Amino acid sequence: MAKVVRGVDDYKKEFLRLFDSLCGKYSRWEVWSDFIQLTAIDMSNATDKVNAPKRMETGKTIRKKYRDADMETMGNMLMQLVYGMDADTDQDFLGELYMACNLGNDHAGQFFTPYNVCQCMSEITYDVPALLDGKGFIAVNDPACGAGALLLSFANICKRKGINYQEKVLFVAQDIDYTVGLMCYIQLSLMGCAGYVVIGDTLINPCTAYDKKGLLPAGDPERIWFTPLFSDGIWYGRRLAAQMDLLISGSSRKSPENVNSFTEKPEKVADSPAKDTKKPCSFTEPAKAAAPVSTPVSTKKVETWKPAELNETKNGQLTFF
Repeated sequence: MAKVVRGVDDYKKEFLRLFDSLCGKYSRWEVWSDFIQLTAIDMSNATDKVNAPKRMETGKTIRKKYRDADMETMGNMLMQLVYGMDADTDQDFLGELYMACNLGNDHAGQFFTPYNVCQCMSEITYDVPALLDGKGFIAVNDPACGAGALLLSFANICKRKGINYQEKVLFVAQDIDYTVGLMCYIQLSLMGCAGYVVIGDTLINPCTAYDKKGLLPAGDPERIWFTPLFSDGIWYGRRLAAQMDLLISGSSRKSPENVNSFTEKPEKVADSPAKDTKKPCSFTEPAKAAAPVSTPVSTKKVETWKPAELNETKNGQLTFF
């Protein structure tokens, strides 16, 4: 018997069918936003101990709105997303569906750049091998990331050129739209990209870091979403080394409160959802998160850290496309 091979379009069609089945009691935008939040929260809570308790409560509040059957449907939507990106990583799965469903904010000028245009921009902008010459890794930043098409295309170009982007590239993204920023976070996480997504206005509050390499981002920890790979392996070691450099170079000054949380070794990085067509993925109640480690604060008056510019010629930004 011939094996049925499904393409990316098949996964998108099934995703939309499942999505439409939930759009009765709640609006299309609300269902989409809830699905994105639940997916991002479950990914984040696997490694981010500091933000896990509050995000877990947000997830519980969202789950209370839906029946068990609805949550199972959302789990199937996640399955289609994972299968679709696995079938072809060189695409903007969520971004294309988002615009196809007319969920973009036209009044705010929210129009995602087509993926093929992003490919062209990434290809002609930088010679990646030359940038990596003599460096352990490079950092790229999209200050208006949308669903992450520009960064995803850059990762795929690195792969085609034989560059291990999972170890050689730090991905940094920022967007003012909470839901859209989490869409970027989800796709970067599924692609195995190490980095983080910052939710906020780039013009008013651009992302900065306590170190010049961007490994220890500054600002409110609640608006920073770290990808799972950024909390493990070589990136854990790099962040630990960056923290040690801060302590050594300024031992008389107080280190930022949230730096310690960046280098807490997670118990385990979440595995990608298994491909099991018999048992659909489902959003279950996450395990209770470990309490954040509290650090005693000295009463001695000390000088506080100020966020360092990541690139002095870019007003605190990392490398721009």
